[in-house]
Amino acid sequence: MRTRSPSLLPLIGALLLLAGPARAEPDLGDTRLLAQPAVSERHVAFIYADDLWVADLDGKNVRRLTTDPGVESHPVFSPDGQTIAFSAQYDGNTDVFVVPVTGGSPKRLTSHPDADVVRGWTPDGSAVLFSSGRHASNGRHTQLFTVPVAGGMPTQLPIPYGVEASYSPDSDSIAYCPLPDRSEQWKHYRGGTHGRIWVYRRKDHAVEEVPQPEGGCNDLSPQWLGKTIYFRSDRNGEYNLFGYDPVAKKVRQLSDHKDFPVLALGAGGGRNADDIDPDTDQPERIA
Repeated sequence: MRTRSPSLLPLIGALLLLAGPARAEPDLGDTRLLAQPAVSERHVAFIYADDLWVADLDGKNVRRLTTDPGVESHPVFSPDGQTIAFSAQYDGNTDVFVVPVTGGSPKRLTSHPDADVVRGWTPDGSAVLFSSGRHASNGRHTQLFTVPVAGGMPTQLPIPYGVEASYSPDSDSIAYCPLPDRSEQWKHYRGGTHGRIWVYRRKDHAVEEVPQPEGGCNDLSPQWLGKTIYFRSDRNGEYNLFGYDPVAKKVRQLSDHKDFPVLALGAGGGRNADDIDPDTDQPERIA
């Protein structure tokens, strides 16, 4: 009489429970899905496989700064390039964190049930700029806040609604998008909530809008560098890089991609609007 050997399935199941859920490691030989670039004078940071990475500007010395199962996003370098602020979905919620560019344990700066999304830094590097719907009256809008890197409560900026934003180098003004991007759902959207960039003057609360063509367009991702506000726009077809001079009130196109859009924009490294290659008319430190 033959007897059946005991099944190994219960043992395997027990071992899997002890080991915990498996985590798929990113393929470093196939890195075509790098996203959300941030740039400093010496480094470039980016998101890959939902983690934060940093490398030298020439692409060498790639280092992974986070390994948590939570999703990291929206990295931005501090003005001195020594610290990266980013949003992370740790403990079931998205909050603001900072981490040294050399690595280490991230430091949490916010703890609120609403998502806090990093947008930039104050020019003196003392605080991180972020957007959040924590005080908004509805789920359609977010507002802008700063939180000290040294720790403390966030301060809401005197701007009714804001999403992406960037301080001028002298801190006198803020370029910001009052509404979220609708073109993610509808390409070439031209409805009433199309993307636009407003420039807020802090001393008298005056606001002016970056000029748009007749019929409107989507202007997004403002990055203030020197005397120029760089941004993405679909005003001439696909999203391309543009620059706006708030003194001359002029917009100029800086890239001409016709096949794929410019999906993200980062600026930094102490460069200003004078750092333009006269042959290509391109900023040297725009990622």
